[in-house]
Amino acid sequence: MSTHPIFDRWPAEHPDRLQLFSAPTPNGVKVGIMLEETGLPYEPHRIDITANESHDPAFLSLNPNGKIPAIYDPDGPDGKPLALFESGAILIYLADKSGQFLPADAGGRYEAIQWVMWQMGGVGPMFGQLGFFHKFAGKDYEDKRPRDRYAAESARLLGVLDDRLANREWVMGDDYSIADISLLGWVGNLIGFYGAREIVGFDRFRNVQRWLDTGLARPGVQRGLEVTAA
Repeated sequence: MSTHPIFDRWPAEHPDRLQLFSAPTPNGVKVGIMLEETGLPYEPHRIDITANESHDPAFLSLNPNGKIPAIYDPDGPDGKPLALFESGAILIYLADKSGQFLPADAGGRYEAIQWVMWQMGGVGPMFGQLGFFHKFAGKDYEDKRPRDRYAAESARLLGVLDDRLANREWVMGDDYSIADISLLGWVGNLIGFYGAREIVGFDRFRNVQRWLDTGLARPGVQRGLEVTAA
């Protein structure tokens, strides 16, 4: 059994398996989806972010940034344990570990990673801010300029994705990849939980809608969305 401090708070029933520490947020579901899609054996632990569990000292020993998701792989590179945070980094690691959902050729690999970075640096922060100003505490602010700014930028990003998907089934073409996995939860959340379909004019992005419907129909995605939901 690992002596990592995370297990003092969240013990592992199956210490030989990869351990997932997450919650059902757009960032959190990425890793659950990836693990379900790859078939890698793992054990999930729900981190209750509403109870501030991501700032529990045990969790901070795994991720000093205090954010979900994070993983602990007892069988990491060279057979040594690996603790890893940041959802994009985890997706790349799991793609390499499983040999799935990341192009094998160098050019395709970096192109897919570029779209993951686009999601991490643009889609996630912008959609998240729109959610705050449209649905959460920020909706009560009288000044609507912040909301409108994030709505406009979110719509612009959706346009970029829509153009990318114009002649492609998936972000990388015929093959489903970590680029899609990184984005599905965020786009679904934007028009679902955040209720921002109208404010971003989502219905005009028909390629994105088709891609989202196809992605959400995948059994691995459906299971991954529920991994830490209960």
